[in-house]
Amino acid sequence: MSSFSPLILISLLLCFTSSVVSASNLYNHFDITWGDGRAKILNNGELLTLSLDKSSGSGFQSKTEYLFGNIDMQLKLVPGNSAGTVTAYYLSSQGPTHDEIDFEFLGNLSGDPYILHTNVFSQGKGNREQQFHLWFDPTADFHTYSILWNPQRIIFSVDSIPIREFKNSESIGVPFPKNQPMRIYSSLWNADDWATRGGLVKTDWSHAPFTASYRNFNANTCTRSSGIYSCSSKNKGWLSQQLDSTSQRRMRWVQKHYMIYNYCTDIKRFPNGLPAECTKPNLS
Repeated sequence: MSSFSPLILISLLLCFTSSVVSASNLYNHFDITWGDGRAKILNNGELLTLSLDKSSGSGFQSKTEYLFGNIDMQLKLVPGNSAGTVTAYYLSSQGPTHDEIDFEFLGNLSGDPYILHTNVFSQGKGNREQQFHLWFDPTADFHTYSILWNPQRIIFSVDSIPIREFKNSESIGVPFPKNQPMRIYSSLWNADDWATRGGLVKTDWSHAPFTASYRNFNANTCTRSSGIYSCSSKNKGWLSQQLDSTSQRRMRWVQKHYMIYNYCTDIKRFPNGLPAECTKPNLS
C-alpha cells in the first residue's frame, strides 16, 4: 500500500458527517455552464443531455467540490458518425497546478469503435494516458462509468469492471491528487483537429446535432461546505478500497484485449526512461 497522510485519513474516517448521493434529481447536483440551451435537464431531473452543432457544444459541472469519492454516472454516447467529437467526463480542480481525473470518449466513423481515453493529472502534470476500445456499443444503451478516488489509488471502471488503476506512488516522488478538491465537469465539443485518427477525419456537420445523454448519478464522497469537509459516515469502505483478486483478473483481461495505448510502455515517447510510477510494483 502506498503512503499517505495518516492525519488526512483519520480526519476523513472519524470527523465527518454524511455525504451520500443516490440516483436522484440531476437539478440538485449539476449546473448547466455553457451551450446556450444545448444542454438540458429533462424528465423531472432524471436525464441530462448535451448537444453539439456547428456553432457550439455544451457542458455542465457539479454544484459541489469533492475531495475523494466513489462516483458513478451512466452515459449513452453520440451514435452514428461521431467522428471529430469528444465527450469529456472528468474531475478537476482549478489553477496551473490543478489535479484532474479524466474519461474522454473520442468519436469515430459509423461502425468504427469509440476510443476511451483516460488520464490523471497531479499538480499540473498529466501525460499519463491509457486508451481503450470498449467491449460493447456505448451508443446503443446507457453504461456506467465510475471513478473511485481515495488516498491510496484511483480506479477507473466501466460497468463495475476495473480498466485502470493509478496508485499513490508518493513514496517514490510521484505526486498524487489528495489535497485539491475537484468538481465533476462534462462537455460535448468539436475536436476534429485531433480526436479521430489524429485529425485526419473531420466532423460531418450534416449529422448534427450530436447528442450524449446522462442519468443515474450516484456518489459516495467527501465534500466541502463553508470550508469544512464532510464524508459519508454510512459507508466508509471506499476510502480504503482496493482491487481484490477477482477485480485484478478482470482488469488484466480488459488491458490484454482492449487497451490500445499505455504511456507506461511508450519507450519512444520517454527515451530517457519511463515515468517512475511505471515500475512494475506500481503499474496497472
